[in-house]
Amino acid sequence: MRTSLLRSVESAVKRSRSAHLRRSFHAGAVPERKVAILGAAGGIGQPLSLLMKLNPLVTRLALYDIAGTPGVAADVSHINTPAEVAGYASEEQLGKALEGSDLVIIPAGVPRKPGMTRDDLFNINAGIVKSLCTAIAKYCPNALVNMISNPVNSTVPIASEVFKKAGTYDAKKLFGVTTLDVVRAKTFYAGKAKVPVSEVNVPVVGGHAGITILPLFSQATPSTNALSEEDIHALTKRTQDGGTEVVEAKAGKGSATLSMAYAGAVFADACLKGLNGVPDIVECSFVQSTVTELPFFASKVRLGKNGVEEVLGLGPLSDFEKQGLENLKAELKSSIEKGIKFAKEN
Repeated sequence: MRTSLLRSVESAVKRSRSAHLRRSFHAGAVPERKVAILGAAGGIGQPLSLLMKLNPLVTRLALYDIAGTPGVAADVSHINTPAEVAGYASEEQLGKALEGSDLVIIPAGVPRKPGMTRDDLFNINAGIVKSLCTAIAKYCPNALVNMISNPVNSTVPIASEVFKKAGTYDAKKLFGVTTLDVVRAKTFYAGKAKVPVSEVNVPVVGGHAGITILPLFSQATPSTNALSEEDIHALTKRTQDGGTEVVEAKAGKGSATLSMAYAGAVFADACLKGLNGVPDIVECSFVQSTVTELPFFASKVRLGKNGVEEVLGLGPLSDFEKQGLENLKAELKSSIEKGIKFAKEN
């Protein structure tokens, strides 16, 4: 069974590599790409490192954390895929980890612990993000930055302020990773509508926490008449509460690390394909936006060689979705302003 599983994984990697090569504009020439993961020894970082090692678009993989990274790097480096792996630990090695990176993924941060308030958690993670983004501005200012560290609704604005202060801000290259919301919406919709999950697409807009997450099931494909209005309301609520569902299932001893790592890898793959010139790459992401009156907003984004090539509009919304959009704006606005205030005051 174990041999069969390994063969299946290797076969999937080879198929993925072959498919990309067929799509390449330069027959067989895949550009060299360095990806850095900051927080690689954590609960999200470790499975994310594994998944990026499997990605045929990654040439060099730099794994960074304050401790434990050499072991993770050694472990991952034994996997028989082409990406070269290097591990870096301590702040002194952060610059070396970042130098030459095309894409930086940030899952760094701490989970909420007993006795810790949400403000405590915010201040710790916001400080980590600010420090890492300061280093990114110095060592790889042109890299695409994929922000996973929560609260994304605040950490993306923090990153933008850090880059503005350093004179390196490019709105096209900063992304809040909201792909887990899309992954959940697809999974839940497919299960309820009884359609193949591999064929499902559901845009998710707004932000990346609670009611700011707004799945647009009216635009889901394949469309179905099998779902009632009550079903749509329930699916929306479940998508918004997906993180809590996992925390409760783990009895408070963990959060959504594996599904988040998968979602992070999916979005990173899309960014790399865009950088490599693969056409028509569209994913949802929390970016600087004029889709609403808010300065940052998650919606469908077309990716390309410069990062964001186009921020797409919301499309037609149902009455339920229109109301959800209005309901989320105040909370999302507050989270954005909280991030900007933190960056300016610290």
